[in-house]
Amino acid sequence: MEGSAYTAISRVYDKLNAEIDYASWADQLEATFDHFLPARPTLLLDLACGTGSMTIELSKKGYDMIGIDASTDMLSVAYERRGERSILLLQQDMRSFELYGTVGAVTCCLDSLNYLLEYEDLKKCFSTVHNYLDPDGLFLFDMNTPYQFEHVYGCNAYVLEDELVWDEGRENEERTAVYCGWQNTYHPESKICDFDLSVFEELPDGTYRRSDEHQRERCYTMEEITSALESAGFSLLGVGEDPSLSSLGEDARRWHFCARAIKN
Repeated sequence: MEGSAYTAISRVYDKLNAEIDYASWADQLEATFDHFLPARPTLLLDLACGTGSMTIELSKKGYDMIGIDASTDMLSVAYERRGERSILLLQQDMRSFELYGTVGAVTCCLDSLNYLLEYEDLKKCFSTVHNYLDPDGLFLFDMNTPYQFEHVYGCNAYVLEDELVWDEGRENEERTAVYCGWQNTYHPESKICDFDLSVFEELPDGTYRRSDEHQRERCYTMEEITSALESAGFSLLGVGEDPSLSSLGEDARRWHFCARAIKN
C-alpha cells in the first residue's frame, strides 16, 4: 500500500477497466442504502478511490463525497476527472486514515482490500472504518475470492488491450493503442499473489512508452473476513457475488459485502 503503487498503470487504468459499468454499480449501492437505512446518507467516503470513477458516479447522484487513496498518481487522475465537482480527495493509508467527522456510509470497490497483505492490517482497516461511520452506518465493499486466486489468477498470463483518445480536444481525434502484459504468480502457502505488469502506451509519434509495475494481493477466506468485521464492531447484513447481494455461488470470483456499524 505504498504511495508509489499504480504509477505505471494509473494513466490507463480506466481504459483497461472500461467494461465496468460504474453508473449501474452506483445504482445498486444506492438501492442497498434504501434497503438497509431509514434515509439515504448525505456524506460518503469512497475508500481506495483510485481514479475516482465510483466517487464521481456517487457525486452525480447528489452525495457529498470524500475520496481516499494511497497512490499519488491515481489521485492525480481523480483530481483532473472531478472537474468542478466538490469532491474532497485525500492521500492517506486505508489502515489509519483520519477524517474531521463521521460519514453515513463507506464504499471500497474493486478488491482494494485484498492489497492488505496481513490479516492484522485488514482488521485495522475495518476498525478505522468503523470509527468514522455514523451509528448504524453502512460499509459496502468487495474482495476477490479464493476461487479467483486459485482458478483465475493462478500462475496465468493475460494480455489486456484497448484504444484510447490521445487528445479529445482536437478536431480530428488521434487514437493510440494501449497494451498491458499481466503475469500472475499465486503462492497457496502464503495466500499471496504477485502481479507483474508491463504497460505499453503508443505515443503521438508512433513510438511506445513502456512502464513496469509489481503488485501483490492476499487471498482471504470468508471466515477471516467475517471475523475481522465482527471484531471491529460490524454486523454483517448481506454478501453476494454482485453488488445486489442477491446470489452467491461456489465459483464466485468476487464477494460483495454489506455491514452495519454497531455503536455502543
